[in-house]
Amino acid sequence: MAEASKFFSLLTQTSTVRETRDPRLARGYPASEGFRWLSAGWRDLWTNPVPSIIYGLGVLVLSAAFVWTLFAFGRDYILFPALAGFMIIAPFLALGLYEKSRALEDGRRVTFGQIIFARARAGAQVFYAGLLLCMLMLLWMRAAVLVYALFFGVTAFPGLDHIAQMLFGTLSGWTMLIVGTAIGGLFAAFAFAISVFSMPMMLERRVDALTAMGESMRLVWNNLPALIGWGAMVLALFALSVLTGLIGMVIIFPLLGHATWHAYRAIARPQE
Repeated sequence: MAEASKFFSLLTQTSTVRETRDPRLARGYPASEGFRWLSAGWRDLWTNPVPSIIYGLGVLVLSAAFVWTLFAFGRDYILFPALAGFMIIAPFLALGLYEKSRALEDGRRVTFGQIIFARARAGAQVFYAGLLLCMLMLLWMRAAVLVYALFFGVTAFPGLDHIAQMLFGTLSGWTMLIVGTAIGGLFAAFAFAISVFSMPMMLERRVDALTAMGESMRLVWNNLPALIGWGAMVLALFALSVLTGLIGMVIIFPLLGHATWHAYRAIARPQE
């Protein structure tokens, strides 16, 4: 209960900065600042690249196995919400990549085993945060099914071969796209705000999950131009991965993981 109270207190603080942003948290970065983070992430990726590439391969295998499972059990109708939901839990999956970037920053060289078994200073709070993100992903997938039912009733999913005609060839399809995109955007914005800095923060600091998520929201709100630009870059690169049949994930996921660490260092800047 105490942790929940702190989280909602931070949410309240976040809402109060709508009138005046906290100058202590605002960094004044432009929307294009994400390119600098990507450049730094690219450098980390190709410095001792083997662990990062193996990490990306692991994420690709997990993603492919998940997609295969959806088709094998006749759940292909949630494929697109599931792909969107992947972005919700991705910050948790990238924990080892943050550890590599932190090690490079400290002048240390890490092995793949050290990345996989990275130990966060927040301890089990990291897994608690991961659980919360997984629950948010499941909630989004359920909401997507409800939106479909709202516009098409109990009509069976026509299959991926006919989904384009159903969505773009009917008024109900267009309306569902608009409503679904709006609802999905709210889920995505909330998930991005609570996770983009909370995961790297818990790797480096001894802080509980809800406090880290609340602090992440405050940092995002106080640096909106840079974080909106960063979110757009993440979305574009993830879409590129999907267009390559997820194969691009081998490079793009480690790149985004390393770049996110640099975004955290630039925006959160823990006081030593």
